[in-house]
Amino acid sequence: MSRHARQLRDQDINPCVAETDASRKCMDDNNYDKDVCTAYFLKYRNCRKFWHNIMMQRRRDGVKPEMPTAEERKKMLESM
Repeated sequence: MSRHARQLRDQDINPCVAETDASRKCMDDNNYDKDVCTAYFLKYRNCRKFWHNIMMQRRRDGVKPEMPTAEERKKMLESM
């Protein structure tokens, strides 16, 4: 597996791995009919938007790492 592919599968780097997998599975199961998988695409888009905003805020605040680790993200979501 290439370095880039490993990064995409890394929970600490990519917070939306589950949403990615769900949308791909939907596409596979439904013969790549995008209309059937719209809900999965929206969940993925919302996930990316949410964590991108968190990352940008941390960058503005000077917090490192800019993307919270998987454990930090879990605690953040539980507190909401």
